[in-house]
Amino acid sequence: MLPFKLVYSDDYYLPIGTHVFPAQKYRLIHEHLLETATAAPSDFINPQPASDQDILLVHTPNYVEKLKKGTLSAMEEMQMEIPYSPELVRAFWLAAGGSILAAEHALKDRVSFNIGGGFHHAFPDHGEGFCMIHDVAVAIRRMQRDNKIRTAMTVDCDVHQGNGTAAIFAGTRTASEPLPSVSAATVTTSPPAKMRGAHAGDVFTISLHQENNYPMWKPHSSIDVDLPDGVGDEDYLAWLDNALSSGLRQFEPDLICYIAGADPYREDQLGGLALSIQGLKKRDELVFRVARARDIPVMVTYAGGYAQRLKDTVTIHCNTVIAAKEIFTHVSA
Repeated sequence: MLPFKLVYSDDYYLPIGTHVFPAQKYRLIHEHLLETATAAPSDFINPQPASDQDILLVHTPNYVEKLKKGTLSAMEEMQMEIPYSPELVRAFWLAAGGSILAAEHALKDRVSFNIGGGFHHAFPDHGEGFCMIHDVAVAIRRMQRDNKIRTAMTVDCDVHQGNGTAAIFAGTRTASEPLPSVSAATVTTSPPAKMRGAHAGDVFTISLHQENNYPMWKPHSSIDVDLPDGVGDEDYLAWLDNALSSGLRQFEPDLICYIAGADPYREDQLGGLALSIQGLKKRDELVFRVARARDIPVMVTYAGGYAQRLKDTVTIHCNTVIAAKEIFTHVSA
């Protein structure tokens, strides 16, 4: 048995037809974890859909009503880049419920996974980039509403900037509070990456992403690391370590929400970075080691992954579970 829980449902499948987003990956991850004995059936728990009240902690009533009634405009559906259906709405409500459940278990077990979620391009009033509902933000706001946490930090390692996350949590610091300063990065890459920063409130947002990639407009996170094309394992890990160190000098989160995208992989169809499968596992290990050293619970979601071979995406996501198992097993023993 794992020393933490994996939240999963067969109903995570997104009914979007033929699409670059591999909707079947959640089922394949579940199967692979069992087939390789990485996890046992008892390690998995089933989520319930988030309530409308939970969703409304983040999303506007008008947008939620459009989703529930199927009244999105053609432009709004095109911006979301996945075909609307009532079944898709149910899948996203379930994913949000899964992230709520994973956050609850992370607070108990120090780490937990939603084998899904990470839909970081959703904004309060519209969806973008395959994302209808921002499950991570919903989970954070639900934990805060229930007084289970006061602060949270998002660590977004998808190849695409977490624009929805940045927008949702921007401007939540009161005027009387000082703005954090962002230390200049000292890691050298060729060409150099850029670290930029904005204010943070009760949620501190870190995004490590390819600069020349979607989305075109990138609202400021608390820390954004804009990586040049072709960055590989060594430089990526150095920049991640630098961003985590800088963020945790400025902010003390009660929960880290780790968005562990598989798309920084060198053979991803929608990415332009050059990480290896092993390098991505080292990325996961770094996040977990930092969280463990500071005794900060971690809730993990999966976000994107569009490798030319679907089995590579599945391997990368399963390796995140293996990394957590290696880092946290002896802690709970």
